[in-house]
Amino acid sequence: MDFRVLGPVEAVRGAERIALTGSKVPTVLAALLLARGRVVSDARMSTLLWGWEPPATSGAQIYTYMSRLRKLLGDEVAIERRPPGYALRAPRSTVDLIEFERLAERGRAELAAGRNREASALLGQALGLWRGTGISGVTDHLAEAELPRLEEARMHVLERRIEADLALGRHERLTAELTGLVAEYPLREKLRAQLMTALYRCGRQAEALRSYHEGRDVLADQLGIDPGETLGSTYHAVLVGKLGPGAGSGGSGSDAYDDAPRPSMLPADVEELIGREGELAAMQKQLTPDPDGGGPRGLLVTGMAGVGKTALAVRAAHAAARHYPDGQLFAELTTADGTPRSVRDVLTMLLRALGAVPELADTTGGVRGTDGYDDRTCLDELIRLYRIRTAGKRLLVVLDGAVDSGQLEPLVPGSPEATVLITSRARLPRVTQARTTVLTPLEDDAALDLLVSVAGRAQLLADPAATQALLARCGGLPLALRVVGSRLAARPRWPAAWLANRLAEPSTRLRELSYGGLDVRGALLTSLRQLPRHTGRTLMCLASLGTEPFRAETAARCLAEPESTAERRLERLVDAALLDICGVDRLGRPLYRFHELVLLFSQSLGSARAEPART
Repeated sequence: MDFRVLGPVEAVRGAERIALTGSKVPTVLAALLLARGRVVSDARMSTLLWGWEPPATSGAQIYTYMSRLRKLLGDEVAIERRPPGYALRAPRSTVDLIEFERLAERGRAELAAGRNREASALLGQALGLWRGTGISGVTDHLAEAELPRLEEARMHVLERRIEADLALGRHERLTAELTGLVAEYPLREKLRAQLMTALYRCGRQAEALRSYHEGRDVLADQLGIDPGETLGSTYHAVLVGKLGPGAGSGGSGSDAYDDAPRPSMLPADVEELIGREGELAAMQKQLTPDPDGGGPRGLLVTGMAGVGKTALAVRAAHAAARHYPDGQLFAELTTADGTPRSVRDVLTMLLRALGAVPELADTTGGVRGTDGYDDRTCLDELIRLYRIRTAGKRLLVVLDGAVDSGQLEPLVPGSPEATVLITSRARLPRVTQARTTVLTPLEDDAALDLLVSVAGRAQLLADPAATQALLARCGGLPLALRVVGSRLAARPRWPAAWLANRLAEPSTRLRELSYGGLDVRGALLTSLRQLPRHTGRTLMCLASLGTEPFRAETAARCLAEPESTAERRLERLVDAALLDICGVDRLGRPLYRFHELVLLFSQSLGSARAEPART
């Protein structure tokens, strides 16, 4: 079976093209193929199929699509149910994306070794696998999530193939191709630098300089920035006449610009960040490089689930990106259900963004444990390669959702020029040199501003009493406020009192605080999954204490345990942001308190099924 995603999504058996009708079945197949053998959770698949508003029957529909796909593909392809989702296993099949990456890596290695003819041929073969726009025929939700990454990989290969062709003296035939590419991608400085090189070598120096000035104007108008080192150094080389054959954009020893990829992996910065102005200003200052050096820097953003850690980190990273010209890396360290991701998978992804496809990485994105290498050796090799690729680079590395310090150690570059920005619900005391920002729920004014920004003013101003009730029932938690605002925005003719009344009943409030993929209870559940199994029982027992402050002595009586044991359990809950320390009593003993929504979550754990096993 041959699978194709570099164009319309297709499955081909021999000479027979299997009919994949509609957009949903191709989307399911493409999502499974792009996961490279890993599990695609039901929640992830639902988002890729229907976006933020899946139908009530989404689970049943996904099951139907999987059944239909199994029948179409036959016995040689296994689509397995692996909670919390599905995985595709097809050991005797080929995927054009994997072949593209294999050829691209071989071409890159040949280019780095100065074997330009071989590099041009291999990179050209890789590009020849594309049959149009990648993953065509799928839903817009999948295309928006995955197509930019695929297109960026294609553009990197195209730029390297052009570099090899320039080194082979093919500048005359390249000018027309590059002119079209620069018109299509006016913000890609490397393509413009290559066009300038080709024009100069064709004796068209004036046109090369005009192309630079046009690029400078485009960058200023659309992005408000000046040309980077790539374009600036090429401009200087044109002026002083140092772009003859074999110089400039020709090979890996280029003086005109650095061929190393400059990854830009940060998620889109689209959300309004309300009520965090002080924290953002402090983090921007911390992310500004110290001219006197001082070793690796680490920043930690921590707080309870749904408090806005990732939004703050992404906003701060975008604001500081200009200080890190070698690129910005981003990695999610947990899956959708809170399970820690494999460090090997994360390292492999980061290395690919840095232009390396590790030889020990297999086609599923994991690491081989064969050919004399055990798992520990493979991981050590990936860490070594990551250290080499990040050495001396001014990188900003954002690690989102860290579970513990041990998970982080292999992912922190050793280079003093790099900065690592970490988000975690845990306090991570072992994160070295970390400057910690603790996010707490929003104050009333900021909570109102956030709710207004999502829902609009009309419904809220029409009933101030209902608005205050909504704010009280969200407890200042940004995730809860966004759920409420989104529900009101989706029903502009319904009064705010309607939703306030639905949230009034404590036993059903968490169920109401879920909408369009935003789920307060689900977010809290991921925190619990990262703790020992008995934590659920601890929370259920302590829930009887309500939202009033309490001491470890009181908790010990509630848990029927010695006070020292109870205190250790309380501290673990504090570290996981499921409990707050709200002050001390007159004897200096700490006072603990539940956030109201965490209390409701703890009370909801009465069913044995609600308490997840530690994974």
